[in-house]
Amino acid sequence: MNFADIKALTFDTGGTILDWHSGFRDALKTAGEAHGLERDWADIANQLRRQSLGKMVNLGEHEPPAYNFDGAHRSTLDELIETHGLQVFSEADRHAIAYTAPHKFQCWPDFVTALPQLRERVLCASFTILSYRLIIDTARRNGLHWDAVFSCEGIGKYKMLPEAYETVARHLQLEPAEIGMVACHHFDLDAAARVGFRTAYVRRPTEWGPVDPPDIPATISRDIEVDTFSELVTALRQ
Repeated sequence: MNFADIKALTFDTGGTILDWHSGFRDALKTAGEAHGLERDWADIANQLRRQSLGKMVNLGEHEPPAYNFDGAHRSTLDELIETHGLQVFSEADRHAIAYTAPHKFQCWPDFVTALPQLRERVLCASFTILSYRLIIDTARRNGLHWDAVFSCEGIGKYKMLPEAYETVARHLQLEPAEIGMVACHHFDLDAAARVGFRTAYVRRPTEWGPVDPPDIPATISRDIEVDTFSELVTALRQ
């Protein structure tokens, strides 16, 4: 990617910035152990992520959203509790897993040091389908200082709908080509590229814990692909 014309970077946040898998897995395990239960908590964590994400993508296409990602986490968890025979989980357990845990997700270590370096050159904004409050809480917990936060919760149109990306560009008062979308998910980057954003793919090989990330190939070539955020910093300085 030629960063000469890039004036802002917008970052997918769930998965690209935050380690959701460990957070959900550990919260599920804690609740299970309290009730003397053993399950494949890592697999259930991935089911929780996959199914809740499915409830969010393209939300708002036909009618105003009736819930945010926090709501999707909770409804999906309730479904999985029935599927896996976890009905013993109390209301407090369920709240701890579906709300408290994601609002305490840890940031990938390489991003903590990269963000202030990136902000020396360009605007850096979280652009996410996660709720506003989740992004606020995780930013405070991890010491992240965003120049702006754009949640699809406030836009009313969720990724991969083009209106979500167009709205962010409009609020940044930039042309889409002046913005670099940064994500570890090709579906997000493809949607951004179709609107005119530049794209940077950052690999997060352990996003899904012990299993490989879902293999969803890109349909549009990336402007840059890196393994770490430190590599993204280097690219920006060139």
